[in-house]
Amino acid sequence: MTNIASTFTRLRSAGQMAFMPFITAGDPDLATTTKLIEELTRRGVDLIEIGFPYSDPIADGPVIQASYTRALAHKLHVDDIFATITSLTSSIGNRQSAIANPLPPLVAMVSYALIFRRGAAAFAAKAKEAGFAGLIVPDLPADEAGDLIGIAKDHGLDLIELIAPTTTPERAKRILNTATGFIYCISVAGTTGERIALPDALKSQLRSLRQQTSLPLAVGFGVSRPEQVSELRGLADGVIVGSAIVRQVAAISERNQPASAVVQAVGEFAASMLAETRR
Repeated sequence: MTNIASTFTRLRSAGQMAFMPFITAGDPDLATTTKLIEELTRRGVDLIEIGFPYSDPIADGPVIQASYTRALAHKLHVDDIFATITSLTSSIGNRQSAIANPLPPLVAMVSYALIFRRGAAAFAAKAKEAGFAGLIVPDLPADEAGDLIGIAKDHGLDLIELIAPTTTPERAKRILNTATGFIYCISVAGTTGERIALPDALKSQLRSLRQQTSLPLAVGFGVSRPEQVSELRGLADGVIVGSAIVRQVAAISERNQPASAVVQAVGEFAASMLAETRR
């Protein structure tokens, strides 16, 4: 059983949902990324999704795309991200008593272009070595993911696949047959970003998916408030929050707020979302 699978199994047995925050690697710098991961770990989040900045938008809304632009402006390289995560996983392991909680599974959100450039096997090996538990590759269609699925499995990584509101039932079945770790359920058609309400169609889709798979269902794109978590209780196994967190981090660059204050604010927000998943 992978680290991601065991995390969801543990939470399911306790009747709890998973909370997975998203942060952009290198926004505004890798030192802050390290502090954010340490703070989120201290707060006890269940998984952490880490975005690998990429120049061309895939499904990223304006908030996350702006964070990618800020990170890339500092000449961020994939190897810099791997080196930072490697150092972090080693550091937290050595300072476990100070952090209080173990480092949760880390999931890389990465464009296939970055994987292809290095070579899928080499990228997977490096990701596993650094400490990642899974990959989300939003621009790789499930029908074309066969090779990467095998490579990820060989390296002990889960390949998390996405299902959108526009995914046909036939295509959803094919995705369910190949995905591992959990299913990333996109709440709305369009790009990432904060929404006031979650659509009713999402709930119907989650009920349908629940009948077809035992894989955990985690909802992202549009989740930004604790009350939205309660809407998903009994339907989803977890929630993913990105834009609401990345918007707070942007204050370091856009309003010259101190990184320490922003890290604390992100931690407090994460704690409020985590508390709702434990009800």
